[in-house]
Amino acid sequence: MKSFKDKVAVITGAGSGIGRYLSILLAKDGANIVVCDVNEDTLNETIEMLSQYNVSVSSHVLDVANKGDIEALPGKVIEHHGKIDLVFNNAGVATGGHFKDLDEEYWDWVMGVNLHGVVNSTRAFIPHMIDRPEAAIINTSSIFGMVAAPGHTVYHATKFAVRGFTEGLALEMAVTNPNLQIHCVHPGHIGTNIASSAKMSEETINTVIEERNNLNFTRNNPTSLEEIGIQFKDGGMHPSKAANIILNGVRKNKSRILVGLDAKLLDLSQRLFPKHYHKTWILFMPLMLLFRDKKPLKSLD
Repeated sequence: MKSFKDKVAVITGAGSGIGRYLSILLAKDGANIVVCDVNEDTLNETIEMLSQYNVSVSSHVLDVANKGDIEALPGKVIEHHGKIDLVFNNAGVATGGHFKDLDEEYWDWVMGVNLHGVVNSTRAFIPHMIDRPEAAIINTSSIFGMVAAPGHTVYHATKFAVRGFTEGLALEMAVTNPNLQIHCVHPGHIGTNIASSAKMSEETINTVIEERNNLNFTRNNPTSLEEIGIQFKDGGMHPSKAANIILNGVRKNKSRILVGLDAKLLDLSQRLFPKHYHKTWILFMPLMLLFRDKKPLKSLD
């Protein structure tokens, strides 16, 4: 895609994190923005941040797991903006704990947002995008859509599925509608609110805290889900940097966009040692911690 200027971009999960900075960077490049999030308060904060740019902005408070809301969204976007050029299926949630202990309610919640939200949104928007001269659908998977670790079964299930769905769709569009770019994004550790917004039972929270403390992930051992969330957000790449990498990947039409050195190293470990990649992580960990870029993008200063 040569330019984002005058494009209409739809971003889910735009109330914070990567989604917020995708919105800001796209607006800075002259795109018209449609921001969507389940949290009205944080969504309004994003809208306020977008007010400094001379572009058209509309917003929708919705849960991407609600199929009816997603199916109605393209019509609302076209009514307000007249077209749809870019769709970032970015919204995501997480839970924790081992599968045998995981409440079915939390399993269904993560599945609804991370997988069904992506699939239903893609299905809803494609008919309005295949005839555009330049268009792109960008689905967020994760590095956990390439490698697995204990305690994240449902997250892995959704992110591996998003990867397979998106890569298959990319192959189909390359034959039938090459003007419609399809991208799969694989972030590593990005400093977002996903950990603090996770849903878990009290028993699972205590187990997760105990496991993290036994592994000595941080010098200050967390004592609550709130502290885990704060440490996760403070320890990751700044989401503005992640958003910039994603947009550069769309410009270059990269079908797979790896975000962060940790994502690249973990992907490499799986490629080189498909059966034993976990054993290599202790070698990569110092590099991943040393070169994690926590500062905001300079161009936002």
